[in-house]
Amino acid sequence: MNLHYLCVHLTVDLTRSIKFLQRGIAAAETHYVYRALRSAFALRKRLQPDVVAELVVAYSSSANSQSVQSCLKSVLEYLQQSPAENTAAGVCEPEVCLFLGLLAMLYLLDNTHLERGVELSNVLISVISTAQRRTLDPISSRVFFYFSRFFEVADRLSDARPALLSALQAATLAGMKETKAMLLTLLLRNYLHYKLYDQAERLTAKSSFPADAPNNLLARYLYYLGYIEAIQLNYSQAQTHLLEATRKAPSNAATAGFQQTVHKIYVIVELLMGNIPERSLFRVPTLKKPLLPYLELAQAVRVGDLNKFQDVVSKYQDRFLKDSVLILIQRLRHNVIKAGIRSISTAYSRISLRDICLKLHLDSEEDAEYIVAKAIRDGVIDATIDHEKGFVQSADVHNVYETSDPQYAFDKRITFCLGMYNDSVKSMRYPGSDHRKELASAIEAIKRERELAQELENDDYDGDSDEDAMDEDL
Repeated sequence: MNLHYLCVHLTVDLTRSIKFLQRGIAAAETHYVYRALRSAFALRKRLQPDVVAELVVAYSSSANSQSVQSCLKSVLEYLQQSPAENTAAGVCEPEVCLFLGLLAMLYLLDNTHLERGVELSNVLISVISTAQRRTLDPISSRVFFYFSRFFEVADRLSDARPALLSALQAATLAGMKETKAMLLTLLLRNYLHYKLYDQAERLTAKSSFPADAPNNLLARYLYYLGYIEAIQLNYSQAQTHLLEATRKAPSNAATAGFQQTVHKIYVIVELLMGNIPERSLFRVPTLKKPLLPYLELAQAVRVGDLNKFQDVVSKYQDRFLKDSVLILIQRLRHNVIKAGIRSISTAYSRISLRDICLKLHLDSEEDAEYIVAKAIRDGVIDATIDHEKGFVQSADVHNVYETSDPQYAFDKRITFCLGMYNDSVKSMRYPGSDHRKELASAIEAIKRERELAQELENDDYDGDSDEDAMDEDL
C-alpha cells in the first residue's frame, strides 16, 4: 500500500470518529464520545501529522470562539504545519477541538517531542477551563492523562503537580466525575513517585472518589490506596483494596502489567499479615515469571528460615528496589521468625530455648526468650515459658470449629458478596426518560382510537334506529 492510500483511509476513519463525536454533542450522550475515542486510539499507530493538520484546517473558521481558534492554531504550530482558515467551515465545538488536540498529543508523545507536547497540553487545558460540559468529561480526562505522561517521560513529574491540583478543584466544582477520578489517580501516582506518602494519605482522606467512575480508573485508585495503606501499616485495609483492584481490572493481555504490579504488593501484604499466598497464584501464566522472586520469598517465610530469607533479599535486591517494595520486605524479618516459632510450636510439645536459638539462627538464648514471649503475647502461639529450666511448653491443640474463627470467615465472605451485589446494581445502566414521552403519546393515540371506534358504533346504532322507524312508517 502506498502512503496516499493510507492517508485517505486514515482521513475517512478520523472523519467518522468526529461524526460520532458530533452526534454525542447533539444528543448530550457520552457513549458516542467514548466510541469516537476508542476508534481514534485504535488508529494511533497510523497517525500522520499532515492528515491531522487537514482536519484542523477543515474546522478552522473565524466563527469559532477565541479559545478554540487559538487552540487549533497551536495544534498546527506544534505539528509544524502551516496555519490556514476554511471560510466554509462552521463553528467548531470545544469537544472537536480537544479531540484534534488529543490526536496531536498522541503523535508528539509517540515521536518523543516532549517539550512541544507539554506546551500543547497547556493550551488544551485552557480550553477545558473555559468550556465545562458533560460531553467534555471523557476527552478532558484523557488530556490530563497525557499531560502528566509528558512530564513523567521527561522526568519532571513534580512540575505537573500544581496544574493537576488546580484542575482537581475545578473538576470537583464542575461535577466532571471522570476527570476528577483521573486527576485523583494522577496525583496519587505523582506523590508515590516521590515517596510523599503522608501527602498522598491526606489527599485520599480529604477527597472522595466518584462512585460511577470507569473500572480502569477505579482499579488504579484502589491499587494506590492499597499501597499507601501498606506503607502506613494498615495491612488489612491494604489487602482489601488490592484484592478489589485485581477484580476490577480486566484479565487480558493488555492489563497484564497492571495485574503483575498489584499482585507483587498483594503477596507481600499477605505475608505481612501472617498468611501464605496460595500456590495457584504463582502458576498463572502471566504472573509466573514476574512473581518468581516473591515465590522464593514466600517459601522462606513459610518455613521460617531466616538465612534463606536474607539470601533471597540479597539475591533480588535490585528487583525489589525497582518494584518499590524493599521497604515492605524489610518488615518481613519478624514475620519469618514468627512463622518459625509457629512451626516449632506445632512440631514440639516441649523444646528448650537453646534449640530454638539454633533452629532460627538467633544470636543468643535471651533473644529467643524475648521473641517467644512476644509471640505468646501477640497470640501467635499458645505456650508457656519456664524461665528457670529454660524451655517452652506448648499447649494442647484446640479444635478450630469450637472458636469464633469460622464465624469471622463467613462474615467476611458474606460482606464481600453483598458489596459486590451493591456495586453491580449501582453500575447498571437504566434508560432515560425520553421513552416516557413516547409512551404517553402512544397511550393518547390508543384513547383517541377507542373514542373514534365508540363514536362510529354510536353512529351505526343511530342509523339502524332510523331505518327501523322508516320501516314502521311504511
